[in-house]
Amino acid sequence: MATAVICLILVVICVFAVRSYGKKLSSGCCGSGSEKSVKKIKVQDKNKEHYPYQATLEIDGMVCGNCAARVENALNGLDGVWAQADLGSKTAFVRMKSQIDTGVLKDAVREAGYVVLKVK
Repeated sequence: MATAVICLILVVICVFAVRSYGKKLSSGCCGSGSEKSVKKIKVQDKNKEHYPYQATLEIDGMVCGNCAARVENALNGLDGVWAQADLGSKTAFVRMKSQIDTGVLKDAVREAGYVVLKVK
C-alpha cells in the first residue's frame, strides 16, 4: 500500500513538471508564443556613406528573433544610429552618423533587457 501511494505521488509530480515545462516552451523566451512579433523601427537613411562611425556589440541574452528586434529597436531609437542585430553571432552592428559614447549604446541595450558583454 505504501508503495502505491509513493508511486501515485511521483506520477502527480511528473504530470505537474511536464505541464510546467510545456507552458514554458509554448510561451517562448520573451513572450513570442503569446505576443505578436516585435515590430522593428525602420531606419529612414540607409546610405552607408552617411555613417562614418561603427561599433560591434556582443550581447548576452538574445535567444530569438523578438530579442534581436528589441535590441535593434533600442539602438535604432537613438538619434543618428542604424543598428542590425545578428541572432546567430549574438552581436549588433551599429553604424553612427556621429561618434556616440559606448556607455550610451550599452544603456540603450540594458534598458531593452539585455547585457552588452563587449564593444569592438
